[in-house]
Amino acid sequence: MTRLFAGTPFDRPPECDVCGRLEEECECPPPAPAPPTYAEPETQTARLSVEKRKRGKMVTVIRGLSAEENDLSALLTKLKTTCGAGGTLQQDSVEIQGRHLDRLRDELQTIGYRVKG
Repeated sequence: MTRLFAGTPFDRPPECDVCGRLEEECECPPPAPAPPTYAEPETQTARLSVEKRKRGKMVTVIRGLSAEENDLSALLTKLKTTCGAGGTLQQDSVEIQGRHLDRLRDELQTIGYRVKG
């Protein structure tokens, strides 16, 4: 009786690419995940606006930066520190509490983003 994968690479048990031993016997550490790659800030445009929320609270909103192409949590932390205010990440925007258009515009341009608004 012949086996289905006889003579093909699938006929042999899998081996480790690093040490060459069988995968069941291998003690190599798992490979480190590749660090995420983000788009360059110069290729993106941040759109700034100020919105009035409940009870008259003002919020500066940054739109136009996608979560897949940016490390938005690190950007939020940097912008909150720059403004000395709180903030949050929403679905498609970064919100900073208060009216901080000039500060945020300057900081985003320093980082390298194109800014509108």
